Amino acid sequence: MRENLAQQSFGQCVRALRQEQGLTQVVFSEKCGFYQTYLSRIENGQANPTLNAMEVIAAGLGLTVFELFERACEQAQDPKVQ
Repeated sequence: MRENLAQQSFGQCVRALRQEQGLTQVVFSEKCGFYQTYLSRIENGQANPTLNAMEVIAAGLGLTVFELFERACEQAQDPKVQ
């Protein structure tokens, strides 16, 4: 149960950051070298990305993986996001 919440928080964070940069799922997935369906599953909390995939996503967003985790944690604790 807790893992699923973490996946959802991470995915919501990725979606929000991607949208802030004005990137569509298709464009961002191509930038990261992923299938769009895989990115969609990550953003919807239905996929559990590897650390390598998280690093690629972070780099695609111009962040380190640590910064991405920090943002995901902050978003998970924000009651407005839930």
